[in-house]
Amino acid sequence: MTLPQNGRIGEIIESSTTYFVAASYELLAAPPFGALVRATTRDQALAVYGLVFNIHTGSREPGGRAIVRGRTYSGRNLYDDQIYREHPDLGEVLQTEFAALTVGYALDGRLLQRLPPQPPPVHYSVYPCEPPELAQFGEQLDFLRTVLLAPGVPSDELLAASVRAIALARRDGPAYLVRVGRELARLLKEDYDRLTALLHRIRP
Repeated sequence: MTLPQNGRIGEIIESSTTYFVAASYELLAAPPFGALVRATTRDQALAVYGLVFNIHTGSREPGGRAIVRGRTYSGRNLYDDQIYREHPDLGEVLQTEFAALTVGYALDGRLLQRLPPQPPPVHYSVYPCEPPELAQFGEQLDFLRTVLLAPGVPSDELLAASVRAIALARRDGPAYLVRVGRELARLLKEDYDRLTALLHRIRP
């Protein structure tokens, strides 16, 4: 698996065994909920994969909050994108961050859907996964259990969003959804209500 060294979208600012948080280099430009991202590590042969489960934009200052910018001193009202055009400094005072649940890693070209031996270091780079890489990651289904059992994340919505994205990236999209549905039926055989809701959610 080739790991490109350009096109990074963020920098890790918090890291642990089970998840990592990255700050986007561009304000309001986080990858979408459910997106698969790849983080680099000190070992060039090792990359860590995560599914984006939370996106947050707020003040760069610890404990700080954004202030209202929609009304100027002259009494003009600004709306939405107008605020960002009138206040280009917002890119310096606000920061967009995204958190990703760790769902696997690649080591020497081999993809494993389990926790990595080490989390990605703080200040290392995060890259988006393009469709071919996303399709390859989805070939295995071990990540489904990881997401279903993950504490503190909207696991069902995260699983559904990621599966839909993988299906779109694959030539066998409809067949892939059937395969995922069967695996979910096995994993959730004791929880029919949750299974039914998930099967509805993974529909494109």
